[in-house]
Amino acid sequence: MNNRNLELIADFYEFTMANGYFIKNMNDIAYFDVFFRNIPDNGGFAIFAGLEQIIEFIKNMHFSEDDILYLKNQNIFSNDFLNYLRNFKFTGDIWSVPEGTVVFPNEPLITVRAPIIEAQILETILLLIINHQSLIATKTRRIVNQAKKCPVMEFGARRAHGADAAIYGARAAIIGGAVGTSCTLSAKEFNVSASGTMAHSWIQSFESEYEAFKAYAEIYPKNCTFLIDTYNTLESGLPNAIRVFDEILKPQNIRPIAVRLDSGDLAYLSKEVRKRLDNAGYPDCKICVTNSLDEKLITSLFEQDAKVDLFGVGENLITSKSNPVFGGVYKLVALEKNGTIIPKIKISENVSKITNPSFKKLYRLYSKDTNKAIADLIALSDEKISEDEYTLFDPISTWKKKKITNYYIKNLQEKIFENGKLVYNSPDVKSIAEYSKNDLDSFWEEIKRIDNPPKYFVDLSEKLYDLKQEMLRK
Repeated sequence: MNNRNLELIADFYEFTMANGYFIKNMNDIAYFDVFFRNIPDNGGFAIFAGLEQIIEFIKNMHFSEDDILYLKNQNIFSNDFLNYLRNFKFTGDIWSVPEGTVVFPNEPLITVRAPIIEAQILETILLLIINHQSLIATKTRRIVNQAKKCPVMEFGARRAHGADAAIYGARAAIIGGAVGTSCTLSAKEFNVSASGTMAHSWIQSFESEYEAFKAYAEIYPKNCTFLIDTYNTLESGLPNAIRVFDEILKPQNIRPIAVRLDSGDLAYLSKEVRKRLDNAGYPDCKICVTNSLDEKLITSLFEQDAKVDLFGVGENLITSKSNPVFGGVYKLVALEKNGTIIPKIKISENVSKITNPSFKKLYRLYSKDTNKAIADLIALSDEKISEDEYTLFDPISTWKKKKITNYYIKNLQEKIFENGKLVYNSPDVKSIAEYSKNDLDSFWEEIKRIDNPPKYFVDLSEKLYDLKQEMLRK
């Protein structure tokens, strides 16, 4: 992303509004929240991802002369505004939850505080990065959870919606718990494992399946994973694989890595393959399955007692086929004039689209007894939350209340930019993935169910709730 000029990846209205603000001399400090409204696949949680790419974009943000010329040729922008863009630099503040954090609807994942022209121009790029990577990280984690302790590899590059979707989708998949990717560029860029050995075309290119396996074993004796379903899995593929194991690997005292199943009745075939491999003296040879897998098919395989050690998941992961939209939004929540924060609210007949006003903080409350998360709390930025006793209440069904004690509080947002300067160090992808796994472990198992998980509560502080109700009444 550093080598490309993406500043015009913005809805055109961002520039028309920015030009209007400029002409009207309206460039007060504005506060915008990035949040989402619904968890994909009706799941119990989501995983936040994409922050590193946002940081890279903002650090390098500028408008080229070619960009300025294009906007000038639209014949609607003032010359003074175009000159402003020539010297554009982000000067504001940004707070964000760390990548890999478990998140829930309506929470401020990112808060931007900046002159309104700067803040407005960031809208599309922030949303497209967060919406994509959070979607794929969330989908991957659902799949990884159902795979139990079997590693999941991301195999979706050929089915992704373009090059960036393949590259950054793989990154998000690693954050979501995948152990490797088939996308070589992603493996290189993010220093993660590259996965893959052969396709059916390798086998078809030789006179026989046996010759194909033999040649591969001679070239890569320590990396033998054979795709055994090109012709007939049990009558041809597996016998030929075992023959090559015996003839080429065994004399070198090398053990095979795995065999891969990519078609057919995966549950039945995996059980037969496991039995025959064991009988042939290869109980340590793993069985990898692929072929349009997702979390529900993986669950079904285990219910059928399938003998699977590794999963390669492609199109259903890299596109989040079952629910391909994350739905993050970017909303103005306050303006700042002469140091005073003026809350703003968006009202809709659709209750779920009414925003939470003003500059806010996001907290997570944990039980000291179990270290499990109790609830999340959105509060006004200047509020102090009691660490002795607190009464949570549902912001919709307000009569539902719970008094908690013996808990501790974590502020989920960290400062990323201050006065336009980066003040945050992004962890590497492997560290983010480990953090994400540990963060999810702080929730009860029920929240991880793929069907009908319980609702995790995201409450408003009483002060924020009262402000929202007062603004609605007005």
